[in-house]
Amino acid sequence: MSQSPKNTPEITLPAHVAGSGTLDRLVDTARDYARGATSENTNAAYAADWAHFTRWCRRRGAEPLPPSAEVIGLYIANCASPDDRSPALSVSTIERRLSGLAWHYQNRGFTLDRKDRHIATVLAGIKRKHARPPVQKEAVLADDIRAMVATLGFDLRGLRDRAILLLGFAGGLRRSEIVSLDRRKDDTLDGKGWIEILDAGVVLTFRGKTGWREVEIGRGSSQQTCPVHALEHWLHFAKIDIGPVFRRASQDGIRALEARLSDKHVARLIKQSVLAAGIRSDLPEKDRLALFSGHSLRAGLASSAEVDERYVQKHLGHASAEMTRRYQRRRDRFRVNLTKAAGL
Repeated sequence: MSQSPKNTPEITLPAHVAGSGTLDRLVDTARDYARGATSENTNAAYAADWAHFTRWCRRRGAEPLPPSAEVIGLYIANCASPDDRSPALSVSTIERRLSGLAWHYQNRGFTLDRKDRHIATVLAGIKRKHARPPVQKEAVLADDIRAMVATLGFDLRGLRDRAILLLGFAGGLRRSEIVSLDRRKDDTLDGKGWIEILDAGVVLTFRGKTGWREVEIGRGSSQQTCPVHALEHWLHFAKIDIGPVFRRASQDGIRALEARLSDKHVARLIKQSVLAAGIRSDLPEKDRLALFSGHSLRAGLASSAEVDERYVQKHLGHASAEMTRRYQRRRDRFRVNLTKAAGL
């Protein structure tokens, strides 16, 4: 059985080039850059996808390398309709699995043709039979976020978590974006953005897959809920002037450590503060925990901002208004009435 490829591209010197200290160091540098081409979460997901596929192949006597459209067509069919007690995968998860396999094959010098009929027709049939509307996470609205930050203390962890919630909500940020921020540009190698605090607010600059993106967050009408004020307080008391903005705190809770927070902390913080604030208390705790996630902040901003839709679209960095509307949990769907506009 072929060994599963590592979760990093195989970047090596050509066979005809003699190695040297300088070239070997450049190979390591190139591998680091290639590893950073996709996020840690994506790398972890793709590694899990490949591990699942290779286990499936091993149990059925198939080879994962080189790629076989026929084998992969059978694999995705089995993902949609398992022949054992494992749960069926959703269409979106199957598509993500295909992306993970294609990524691994590419890094091993192979090409997976997803348009091959053995894959494309099976996937089309899976979509036709099993596709369902996406399950959306509940939005954290303005009243909710005020209630959530009110449950936080004013120790160092409370100051940090208050800044995370308010900045994430006002910026419509992904949880990965929140924890990727540095105090200044190029402070760290793993940072994906930085902050610039101005009199009128704060500007966040992010490196994205398609280029640079700026998010402007103005100061709020109340210091208790102003994201910029909360950020300034955290930076001041945590004594952060370089490096990651959001960090772990020491066990005694009196100083900030150097280690950057994981984006999982943001998801846990949202769930914990939702429970503490009594949001959706009409539901059992298990259901409330399942309803809210890191995306709840982003959906909350999209749903709460009473401004022209194009400003929300720009703020969230969406390429289309349709994508922005997917985040709006409450909106007047008939604000533009084409029936009347057409004269009926």
